[in-house]
Amino acid sequence: MAGKAKIIYQCTQCGFESPKWVGKCPDCGEWNTMLEVTKEPVSPQRTATVRSLGNVSQPTPINEISTTDEHRYKTGLSELDRVLGGGIVKGSLVLIGGDPGIGKSTILLQICEYLGRALRIMYVSGEESARQIKLRATRLGVHSPNLKVLTETDVQYVVEQIRNEKPDLVMVDSIQTMNHTELTSSPGSVTQVRECTNTMMRCAKTLDIPVIIVGHVNKDGAIAGPKVLEHIVDAVLLFEGDRQMTYRILRAVKNRYGSTNEIGVFDMGDHGLRQVENPSMVMLSGRPQDSSGTCVTAVMEGTRPLLAEIQGLATTSGFGTPRRMSTGFDHNRLALILAVLEKRAGYYFSNLDTYVNIIGGLRLDEPAVDMAVAMALISSLKDVPIREDTVVFGEIGLAGELRSISHSDLRITEAGRLGFTRCILPYHGLKNLAGKTFDGIEVIGAKNIRQAFEAAI
Repeated sequence: MAGKAKIIYQCTQCGFESPKWVGKCPDCGEWNTMLEVTKEPVSPQRTATVRSLGNVSQPTPINEISTTDEHRYKTGLSELDRVLGGGIVKGSLVLIGGDPGIGKSTILLQICEYLGRALRIMYVSGEESARQIKLRATRLGVHSPNLKVLTETDVQYVVEQIRNEKPDLVMVDSIQTMNHTELTSSPGSVTQVRECTNTMMRCAKTLDIPVIIVGHVNKDGAIAGPKVLEHIVDAVLLFEGDRQMTYRILRAVKNRYGSTNEIGVFDMGDHGLRQVENPSMVMLSGRPQDSSGTCVTAVMEGTRPLLAEIQGLATTSGFGTPRRMSTGFDHNRLALILAVLEKRAGYYFSNLDTYVNIIGGLRLDEPAVDMAVAMALISSLKDVPIREDTVVFGEIGLAGELRSISHSDLRITEAGRLGFTRCILPYHGLKNLAGKTFDGIEVIGAKNIRQAFEAAI
């Protein structure tokens, strides 16, 4: 016999439950996020419904489990396939998040034209009508007869249609609009998002159908809903970039079937997203000539080397405490580099405002960027430009030394491919390049930041 419903208070950010209202969530620390909800007891009917979504699994020896029939669906976009680890895995649950208008729904509808040649696709939309989806599909050039559109918000009815139609791929846009009728909370709440995602996960696993769901983000950039949402799915992809700019970066935050270090670069146009297969050239376009405070570095995004431009600015402060600002680079790392430059190298920024900007909307957190950030700031401080044909990369230690990094050969090769003729890296990293030759590019080793700057000008 089912018990009585009771009133609890639930955090809209993390899903923490409390028997009484509190101003600050004890779990995530957010203020004024506790919302009164009615918690219904789990009925036997609902338990039977959950069990009916698939057959009861039995324990299987791991030696008897076969992986020879693993198959990945190619999406037609090599950049998306790279981030997914080679394509969409059967039975997987993929979550795509990002700011409104950044291109989540666009990329899903866009790949339907290629996937629809061999697969039957069901596109479930709770935000747009069928006519709106048709208008957008016409603009994107999507006319596949194997694409079926379902405008529904009841997740149980959606699962029923999936079981009847048995499509090869399901897309849900978005999970925040889905509603579980057995729950009394409103769509988009923590409970609804969690239960709807669990329902779609069970459907994907039992029917061996890949499901891609779209998730909105909150003001902090995190996916709206409980953190457990990211634990349920197999892969979490995030779109980065400014909506006012055309370039979009797709990054894997979690991926059970591939690396989380790969990125995909896209260009948003009138006819959808266009993949950028040579992002290094795009990021360096419009680079100023003979200007101080700019430096080019080479970073690794998974297996792909990428050249990025770093700009630094040091100017007289008008306040008692100088400002330290960075865009696309860790603020605490910038403070560490400035302290090392003052203490170990003799470049003084204590009374200057310092700004660091990564061009192209990239966010770089690799230690190899340290050396280029320091070079850009010193160049702005001295008002001496760094040579245009020079690429710099390396990690800076607290003693002022330059530490070697990995994949130096791939970085140098990428720099030479784009026309750079000089590469400055830590001196101790030269031994990793023993026996390797690079045509048309000079490799210079530096033991400290002052030697590196003198070699770069």
